Order: sequence, then structure tokens, then C-alpha cells
Amino acid sequence: MTNFDERAKDWDSDPKKIERARTVADAIRAAIPLTSDMIALEYGCGTGLLSFALQSDLGQITLADTSQGMLDVLAKKIAAAGVTNMHPVKLDLATDPLPAERFDLTYSLMTLHHVPDTRGILGKFHALLEPGGFLLVADLDKEDGSFHTDGTTDVHLGFERGELQGWVEAAGFENVSFSTAYEIKKKVDGAEKTFPVFLMSARKK
Repeated sequence: MTNFDERAKDWDSDPKKIERARTVADAIRAAIPLTSDMIALEYGCGTGLLSFALQSDLGQITLADTSQGMLDVLAKKIAAAGVTNMHPVKLDLATDPLPAERFDLTYSLMTLHHVPDTRGILGKFHALLEPGGFLLVADLDKEDGSFHTDGTTDVHLGFERGELQGWVEAAGFENVSFSTAYEIKKKVDGAEKTFPVFLMSARKK
């Protein structure tokens, strides 16, 4: 994940990333009822843009990422803002033991397509949630491979919604629903191309 370590210091300088996080936060608020006593986990938090947008709606938030560079930037932002309910932690659910804590809500933004074993991590999200807890995943719809133009290779080319729903239900979730939360516009070969970002919500049985 050294690529993300290198990109961390400039991550928040892109206004489109800030807009995307705020828009997805609004979509999460519309999808499920958030309360100030909810204990939440953001997986693949980066510099914490999404959690900062949700911070006042939730109780304690654990922000997990595999990139130390991202977590270093995040820790400085938390200290500068004087926020007391956001806690960064280095965590790779592909290799590390599951945390002992259980959560009312787990969410991620543009993270799942970087995880090779999608079904495996969905099972771990399920294990980390309290009964009745919510999973919210914002990520790319299936795309043709033109989204990543920076040499990133460890990715799925987005997800087909029906296939992802099947995996989520097989992991033990119900009430799965999808909406289009955001559209990323990028120049590809000189022409603007639109990449939809879905928000999937589900609930642990």
C-alpha cells in the first residue's frame, strides 16, 4: 500500500474527493437512521473524509486503514479539530486478527474494490457487527478498467450490483438495497467519462 502512503499528504487537496465524501455521507443518512450512541467502524478510512462528514451523527468511530501514511495525516487532522470520538487504527482485515470490539455500523468508501477477497471481507464485516447492525458500502459499479489510470492494479473493476448482493446475503446479511450515491467524472483518452458510485446498505440478521 506504499502508493497510498505517498498520496496521503496531497489527498485532501482534491475538492472532488471532499465533495464525494460529503455526498456519500448524505446518502448514508438517507439510507439508515444514525444516532449519537452508535459505535461505528470505517474500514479503508484514508484521511477520514467520510467519517469527518458523519462525525456529529455518530458516537465513537474507529477509523481503520492499512496505510500508515493516511493514518498519520488523519491523526493530525483529528488533533487539529479537537475531535474526541474518532480513533485511528492500523488494520488489515485480510491478515490481522479481528478486533475484539463489536460495532453497530460498518462503512467504507471506494475501499472494497481494492480488497482481493471480497466474500472473505464481507464475512469479517458480518462478524464485527452487533446483531441488527448495518453495513454500508460505497463503491464503483462494474467498469471497463479505464477508471484507474494511475497504474493501480490490485483492484476489481467495480461490482455488478446483483452479484454483490448475492455475496452479501451469503455472508449473513438481509434487507440489501442499492442506490446511486455519486458520479465520478474523469477524462479518459481525451473524453469525459462518468463512473457511477453505488451505496449498498444491508443489515446483519
